[in-house]
Amino acid sequence: MSDTGAKERWEDRWLLPAELLAGGRAASGAGGRRTGRDWVVDILLFVTAAGLWLLLTVTLDERDYLPGWIVALDPPLGAVGCLALWWRRRHPLAVALALVPVGAVTSSGFGALTVVILNLGLRVPWRTGLLVLGLHFLAVVPYLLLYSLPHEGGWTTVAFIVAYYLCMFSWGAGMRVRRQLVVRLREDAARERAEHARRLADARRGEREAIAREMHDVLAHRISLLSVHAGALAYRTDRSTGGAKPLTPAEISASAQIIRDTAHQALEELREVLTVLRGPHTAGGRPQPGIGGIGELVAEAEQAGQRVRLSEEYDRDAADGLRGPVQRTAYRVVQEGLTNARKHAPGAAVTVRVAGAPGEGLTVEVRNDLPAGASPAQIPGAGAGLTGLEERAALDGGSLRHGTTDSVFELVALLPWGPAGQGRGPDAQQAPPH
Repeated sequence: MSDTGAKERWEDRWLLPAELLAGGRAASGAGGRRTGRDWVVDILLFVTAAGLWLLLTVTLDERDYLPGWIVALDPPLGAVGCLALWWRRRHPLAVALALVPVGAVTSSGFGALTVVILNLGLRVPWRTGLLVLGLHFLAVVPYLLLYSLPHEGGWTTVAFIVAYYLCMFSWGAGMRVRRQLVVRLREDAARERAEHARRLADARRGEREAIAREMHDVLAHRISLLSVHAGALAYRTDRSTGGAKPLTPAEISASAQIIRDTAHQALEELREVLTVLRGPHTAGGRPQPGIGGIGELVAEAEQAGQRVRLSEEYDRDAADGLRGPVQRTAYRVVQEGLTNARKHAPGAAVTVRVAGAPGEGLTVEVRNDLPAGASPAQIPGAGAGLTGLEERAALDGGSLRHGTTDSVFELVALLPWGPAGQGRGPDAQQAPPH
């Protein structure tokens, strides 16, 4: 437990009323245990009420105009009113009603009645409180007419008592409103903290998803190329042990060079992805891929043995108006399509088409045949590539569809293409797009 947390809990327990600790439930009499502040306040109020009771009881003999039965009942009823103050927090309405006859015939209970009226405004809804206050006024009317008007200052005393009770009730009602406001503010602050924590969790989840998408798109493509080249080398080596012409040192060196270069490219692209995801102002790193790099992507696939036909039907000058995230999504769609074709349809011809114009949208299509009786893919995959692409396209304001029609698998992305000059090209360093 930190020193700050201990200090806050100490202050809550000793310096705040129970109403605030209970979240406002004590306003209707469910305050729970008293805090240190409540004990101090209750003791001070009881001592004050008891002191007034004692003072008024001592001077009671000077009021020779009062009948004997009132003089006899006044001290014990006033004492009962003082003792009842200890239950005013849990039972504010019951205590206020019980002290109606006390206020009707006693003067020594004036201090206790003051606290009860204040408590009535503080802990009882104002409509109910006004009705009970009206009962107190009605109960004291006979005493005012018979004794206060002729012997205790006349109408001045009557006006003072009425104004005093109204003032105490209003003071209590004002305290009640203020406490309710504090409770609402604390609840709003708690909701805001929870909302901030939720937004922070969403942001972190979004960052993790962005990293997962980028790493999948980069590593799945490069590792599939590695697997193809390594598989070809292993196949040739197995054939040579079975009597076929063995590989020459130059062929082995060339295959090893291709595998090394592909692994190096995978590491470089992974580093670039992490550089971009760290922030928009990170120094270093090459430009992020865009539709201008699709030709190189196809050339790498052809070098690995794939048969790919590329059709680019868009104005290259106008392509500078495509936003960077859209260009990266188009690149990743082609990358994922070529990777899936290598994995699930080895040897099948692949058609890549990129078409569009400003204001009309960008269409990226990757199609490949699915040979009948093709063996299962030898390259394991997580199966999350298409899901990640769907998320990318949706975040860019586009859509993605994929499926098999007449033994042809097609992957089609429809992406927005705003007016020329609206966005930035892929050569600029970008913040994390997702």
